[in-house]
Amino acid sequence: MTTEERDDALVTLRAAVDQLARTMHPSLIPEVGTNIVYAVRNARSPQDVAAVEGRIVRAGGRPTPVGRVAFGASDHVARIVLTVMKFDPGIRSAANIRYSPEVIAVIEDLFLEVCSFDRGQEPPGTKTMDWGVAFCCKHGVPDVIFDTGAVGKEAMVRILGEDPLQVVTTIGTISSRIVPGGLE
Repeated sequence: MTTEERDDALVTLRAAVDQLARTMHPSLIPEVGTNIVYAVRNARSPQDVAAVEGRIVRAGGRPTPVGRVAFGASDHVARIVLTVMKFDPGIRSAANIRYSPEVIAVIEDLFLEVCSFDRGQEPPGTKTMDWGVAFCCKHGVPDVIFDTGAVGKEAMVRILGEDPLQVVTTIGTISSRIVPGGLE
C-alpha cells in the first residue's frame, strides 16, 4: 500500500466520523464506546486499519470522538474487518453499536442481511471476534453481525460495509428509526 492510499483512508474516515457524530443516535453507543474502522486494500494487521483513538463516546448527550483518526488505533474492531476481508476483500469498514432487540428489529425492517453467533459456542483457544465473524461469513458476508453477550462481555452489533461512509449511512438510517429514549 502506498502513502497516498493511507492518507486517503484517513481523510475518508475523518469525514465519516464527522458525519457519525452528527447523525448517530446517542443511545446506540455501547458502554464500551463505538469505533469505526477503515482498512487499506490488502490489510493484514491492525496497523493497516485506521480507527478513532479512544473510540466514540456519549458526552453532552451526543456522540463524541475521544481522539484522532489514526492507523493502529483499534484492535477489536480492526480484527472484525480483517476477518471479514478474508471472505470478501471489498468489505473494508466496520463499526460497533449497542445491541438491543429493538435495534435488531429496526435492522431487519431495513432488509439488511443479519447473522448472529453465540459466544458460548466459541471453541477454546480462539479469539471471539475472529471465530464469531468467521462463523457468520462462511456462506457470504452479511451486512450486520451481532451477539447477545456473555458473562463480562457486552452484547454488540457490528455494521459492515465497503467504506466508512456506507457504514455511517446505515447507522444514520437506524438512528432515524430509534424512538427517543427507546433504548435507554
